[in-house]
Amino acid sequence: MTSDDHTHDRTEEHSGETPSEQSTNAERVDDEPELDSSDTQETPQPRADGAGEDGGGGQPGTSDAHEGELDEASKDEQLEEVRENPSGEELTTDHGVKVSDTDNSLKASERGPTLMEDFHFREKMTQFDHESIPERVVHARGTGAHGYFQPYEDPDLGEYDDIADVTKAKVLTNPDQKTPVFVRFSTVVGSRGSSDTVRDVRGFATKFYTEDGNWDLVGNNMPPFFIQDAMEFPDLVHAIKPEPDNAIPQASAAHDTFWDFASLKPEITHMVMWVLSGRALPRAYRMMQGFGVHTFRLINDDGESVFVKFHWTPKLGTHQLVWDETTKLWGKDSDFNRKGLYDVIEEGYDPEWELGVQLFDEEQAEEFDFDVLDPTKIVPETEVPVRPIGKLVLNETPDNFFAETEQVAFHPGNVVPGIDFSNDPLLQGRLFSYQDTQLNRFGSANWDEIPINRPLAERHNNQRAGFMRQEINEGKASYKPNSIGDDDPQEVPEEEGGYEHYNEKIDGKKIRNRSESFQEHFDQARLFWNSMSEPEKQNIVDAAHFELGKVDRMEIRERMVYDLFNNVDHEFATRVAEGIGVEPPDSPGDEMPDHDREDPSLSMENRTPDTIETRKIAILLDDGFEDDHVSELESALEDEGARVKIISKYLGEKSGANGETVEADQHHVAAASVSFDAVVIPGGSESVDTLTQQGDPKHFVAEAFKHYKPIAALGAGTELLEEVELPDIDIAGDGDGTVTSEGVVTSRDGNDLDAFAEAFVDAIAQHRHWGRSPEEVPA
Repeated sequence: MTSDDHTHDRTEEHSGETPSEQSTNAERVDDEPELDSSDTQETPQPRADGAGEDGGGGQPGTSDAHEGELDEASKDEQLEEVRENPSGEELTTDHGVKVSDTDNSLKASERGPTLMEDFHFREKMTQFDHESIPERVVHARGTGAHGYFQPYEDPDLGEYDDIADVTKAKVLTNPDQKTPVFVRFSTVVGSRGSSDTVRDVRGFATKFYTEDGNWDLVGNNMPPFFIQDAMEFPDLVHAIKPEPDNAIPQASAAHDTFWDFASLKPEITHMVMWVLSGRALPRAYRMMQGFGVHTFRLINDDGESVFVKFHWTPKLGTHQLVWDETTKLWGKDSDFNRKGLYDVIEEGYDPEWELGVQLFDEEQAEEFDFDVLDPTKIVPETEVPVRPIGKLVLNETPDNFFAETEQVAFHPGNVVPGIDFSNDPLLQGRLFSYQDTQLNRFGSANWDEIPINRPLAERHNNQRAGFMRQEINEGKASYKPNSIGDDDPQEVPEEEGGYEHYNEKIDGKKIRNRSESFQEHFDQARLFWNSMSEPEKQNIVDAAHFELGKVDRMEIRERMVYDLFNNVDHEFATRVAEGIGVEPPDSPGDEMPDHDREDPSLSMENRTPDTIETRKIAILLDDGFEDDHVSELESALEDEGARVKIISKYLGEKSGANGETVEADQHHVAAASVSFDAVVIPGGSESVDTLTQQGDPKHFVAEAFKHYKPIAALGAGTELLEEVELPDIDIAGDGDGTVTSEGVVTSRDGNDLDAFAEAFVDAIAQHRHWGRSPEEVPA
C-alpha cells in the first residue's frame, strides 16, 4: 500500500519480472526445478587467514542487505527479503506441507471426535491462540508509515556556521543522503482498541535507519512532560489509567485518581495546561507538531558539545478538533486519525514535517530562569529560535500492521555518533525502561532482529543466543578477548566512527533529592496561558470543566483550583471554579508569577499556513443539482490539493439539471460532518428541494457550523442554510455577489464561480472560524 506517486509492485521492482511473468511463474509449483542441497546453502569459503574455519566471520551481518550507498529505498529492499505474497500460491502448513482441506478437522467418522494426530488443526489453532503479543502499557494504540529524512543544504544556524560545527551525526549533516525512517504516532493512555480522538498526549516516535546504526527519536506532540523524575512514572500511569476496582474510564483522564495525583504534584501544572488545550485533540497526525521533549547533546568531531531540543513542524500547519466533534468521532469514525494517515499517503499526498533544532551551550543554559534538565519545562522560542535543518517525508504505508506497526520497538538509548544524552532525570530513566518493556512485550532480547527493527548498518557482536534468535553466527569465539578468531569483531576508535559519550565532568555525592532549580512550577504554565488567543483560552476552560466535572471528590477539585490554577492565572482559576461547583478564589495564589510574557509560537492560531492541501470537503447534493457548480467547484478545490467527496442520501449515480452525472462517494447513513473539514451545497432547485425535506443534510450543516467549520452555498443552495437558521450569519441576497460571514460563503446568483471558489478556499485555509456563537444551534 503506497501513495500513487510511489505505487509499485515490489516483486516486479526487485525481480525484474513483469506482473504477467510473475503470475505465470506462480501458477504451478510443479514447474519449478527440483530442490537439492545446493539450492539452499553455500559451502562457506575459508578466509585467507584461516579465520573462516575457526573464527568464522567471513559473511556479512544480517543487516547488511543493502549494497552501495544507503538511500531512502534501502529499508524497503531489506524488508523485501521477508515479505510473503500468497497471490497465485498453494496453501501450506508453516512447515511447507501442502494442505488439501482447511475447513474440516480430522475426525473418527463424520460425527466422531477430533483426532489428536490432526497436525494441521493443531498448528492452525496454536498459531491463532498465540498471535498477539502484550500491548504496550502506554502508547498502545497507534499507527505508522515509512518515509525518509533528508538534511537541508547549508541550513541557517545563527551563530554556528555549519551543522558540522555542532554534530558529527551524518544523518543530520549530509544533504545528499535520504535516510529511511519508520514513524509511529500514538495515543498514550488508551488500550489498543480505544478511539483515536480522545483527549490525550500523542506519541511521535521516529526510527532512523542510518548508515551508523538506528537512531530512535522518541517524542510527543507536546514539548513538556508531566513529571520531572522517571521514578514518578509508574505512579503517573497508574493514576491516569482506568481505576483498578472497575477498569473505568477507558482512554480518559477525567476521573478522580488522575486529578488526585495531579492536584498533589505542582510540577504537573505546565503539562496540564497543554493537555487541556486543543493540542490534545489533533485534527490529523499530518497536522501535528512533534518534540523530542528532553534536552539532548550534539557532539562534533572535536568532542565539543552543545545542548539541543528537537522539533517537528508539519508543513500543513498545526490544527485541532473541537471536543464535541471528537466525542462524536468515537462512535462514527473511531479510526479517524489512523485512517487519515493511510488515506492521504495512498491517495498520493506525502505528509511532510520540518526538523528544527534549538541550540544553546552550557553558559546560555545557566542564564535561563529554568533548568534545561527539567522535562516539565520548554526552551521558549522567544529565547532560542528553532532552526530548520531537514525534512521528514512519509510516503508508504505498512504492508502488514502487526509485523511493522505493532512490532516496531523504540528505545531512546538508540543513538548514533554525534548525538548524546543530557542528565535529564526522566530521560535517564527512559534509557532503562524502554529496553525493559521490549523484553516484556517480545519475551526476548532479540526484538532488534525483527525485520522492522533491524538496522541497515552491519551488526557484529558476541550476542548469539536467546529466544527466537534469527541470526546464524559463525565461528567458535563468542567472547572478547579471544585469539581463536583473531579477536574479531574489533572495537572501533572514535576517529573511525566508534561511539563515544561526551566527556562530561561529574563531581558530587550520591543523593536522592531534587535540584533547587527544579522547584519553580508555574512560570511556564502562565507563559502558555498568556500566549493563547481568547478562543484557545475558552477551550482550556471548557476542557477543565469537563475533566474536573467528572471528579466526585470536592477536595480534589478545590486543590486544582486553589493550589494549581490560581498560581497560574487568577482569572483562569475563577473561570474554571465557576463551572465545577468550587467557590472562586478571592485573590491570586501566593506563587503566581507576575509576568505577562507571551510566546507566539505556542498558539496554534499562529501555525496556520495558507493551504488547504489534503483537506476533506463534502458536497451535499441530490438529483437535479446545478452541473456547473459541482464540476467547477470540484476542479477548483482539487487544484488547491483538497479531497472532494460527493454525499447524497443513497449511493449511485446522481443526475444534474443539464444531464451530467456524478457518483455519490458516501451516503447519509455513513457520512457525518465530523469526518470533513468543510461542506458546500451547490445550486439546483430540484436537488435543494430534496435536501431541505431531509433531516440529515440540515444536521450536517448545523453540526459543521457548531464546530466552526467553513460552509458554502451557491444559488438555490443558500435556501438550505436559511432553513437551518445559522445565528448572526449574513446570507447573500440577489445581486450581492459573494458574501463571506464568519466562514460561511454564499452567492445567491452563483454567476462568478471563480470569486466564490477563491473565497471558499480562503475560508477553508483558516481551518476554524472561532468568531461564531453556535450555542443555539441544535446539533
